Amino acid sequence: MLTTSEILKKVRELEIKSKRLTRHIFTGEYHSAFKGRGMSFREVREYAPGDDIRFIDWNVSARFGHPFSKLFEEERELTVMLLVDVSASSLFGTVHASKKEIITEICAVLAFSAINNNDKVGVIFFSDKVERYIPPKKGREHALFIVREMLTSSPKQKGTNLSDAIRFLNNSIKQKSIVFVLSDFIDEKFEESLKVAGKKHDITGIKVYDKMDMQLPAVGLLEVADAETGTVQWVDTSDYLVRNNYQQHFLSATENCKTAFLRAGCDLLHIRTDEDYVKVLKKFFIGRNRPV
Repeated sequence: MLTTSEILKKVRELEIKSKRLTRHIFTGEYHSAFKGRGMSFREVREYAPGDDIRFIDWNVSARFGHPFSKLFEEERELTVMLLVDVSASSLFGTVHASKKEIITEICAVLAFSAINNNDKVGVIFFSDKVERYIPPKKGREHALFIVREMLTSSPKQKGTNLSDAIRFLNNSIKQKSIVFVLSDFIDEKFEESLKVAGKKHDITGIKVYDKMDMQLPAVGLLEVADAETGTVQWVDTSDYLVRNNYQQHFLSATENCKTAFLRAGCDLLHIRTDEDYVKVLKKFFIGRNRPV
């Protein structure tokens, strides 16, 4: 358990790092990736060369005998929601950091990116139930509060239920929002709720995993425990078939997760705890920088 002084020090470190990344690496890219995704109808005017034919108002055009286009304007502010998995498996990590530590850093970067662009940001912490809801607000103090809660959150439950968290999001946030789901996705029953939410919100999953989630080292007999269920068993890691089955299970679960997001029309990123998440986020932001 971190002391108060250690928490304050860590919060300050994350603020400095996040602001530096926001200012020097993600400058303009967050804005380009998401601004303009929230559009509201303004008016109809006569079609002009270069107008997007997708926005032709066919009813008005038929009434007047020549084409008219719908005009939209960018909504002045967006709402960013972070759905954060705080289940017991997030505490696992064998190389650079635990999954929770990486998720916390990514959340800090996303929160300060939102605040820097005058957007609101909120958080839903979830395990196998919704543990805490922080309504979206603006401002540096709110971002710092979120980071403190990320560092000190102590979930009551150990399991993972992503569907409940997504349903809570849909019921709590009425306007279209930018949503990031940060988890290791050790849960297979969320596709239907994701489909429903994906029709309303702009959702991106960020799967954070450790290399040992994917591959066991050949070190002989290991006593392993499932962090979420508490099940303990002995595993012979010197057996190639055991290691191969373990890896295939991870790859199969990963593929199922990809399919769920694809079918819901949502993006999914993969970040390993010993890899540079900055490069992954930057590539994603740049890739999203395209016309609506």
